Amino acid sequence: MDNGVILSAEKLTKEFKGFYAVEEVDLTVRRGQIHSLIGPNGAGKTTCFNLLTKVLSPTSGRITYKGNDITAMSPADIARQGLVRSFQISAVFPQMTALQNVRIALQRRRGDSFDFWRSDDVLSNYNDEARHLLADVGLEEFENTNAADLSYGRKRALEIATTLALNPEMLLLDEPMAGMAHEDIDRIATLIKRISANRTILMVEHNLSVVASLSDTITVLARGKVLAEGDYETVSKDPRVIEAYIGTGHG
Repeated sequence: MDNGVILSAEKLTKEFKGFYAVEEVDLTVRRGQIHSLIGPNGAGKTTCFNLLTKVLSPTSGRITYKGNDITAMSPADIARQGLVRSFQISAVFPQMTALQNVRIALQRRRGDSFDFWRSDDVLSNYNDEARHLLADVGLEEFENTNAADLSYGRKRALEIATTLALNPEMLLLDEPMAGMAHEDIDRIATLIKRISANRTILMVEHNLSVVASLSDTITVLARGKVLAEGDYETVSKDPRVIEAYIGTGHG
């Protein structure tokens, strides 16, 4: 892998009828890092994320993952390559227990979709791995709780567990802290740090204190373009970044 780069975008552009939501964005994500994409509202973060995960096709530009050009690939194809977006591919079934949800994700990874009729012996193999994943996200006590009855933060933890069941090499998290109470934010931040030990994470996040504590590298977008990049100390002192945030009244 060239210089440890796992994902890169070159001159990534998305135009909607003359409006450039993302314009010539260059992005380099290094293997093993937590890389955050931030910016004021309307900066193009979500569009950029949608381009990287192929929910949208770029107007122009190129996306490379592990040295392969994935610009024309489908979301399912890039997921099979190990680039997985949480909360997009994972599906949590509200009337099933936490354990059953993770088990379904494990079955999907192995191509054994929804094999509920299989013997208990086969299913118990899934149970063991599913319990490990629940423990990884701090939900071991809730394996028999229906997803619908979990708190909001624990539902997000379950979504991360179902995503981890797909064994991604790189995980893209779309606003993992959105709508969370303080205690849930702390829990999910700790979880993200823990699961980053052996994989790369790219996340879009509004909560700047979380971004500051978790990120190795931060890319700041404004009006569809890269405004600054570096560690938190560097970007937080950049006059252009300060102006972009204060100028929009968004922190």
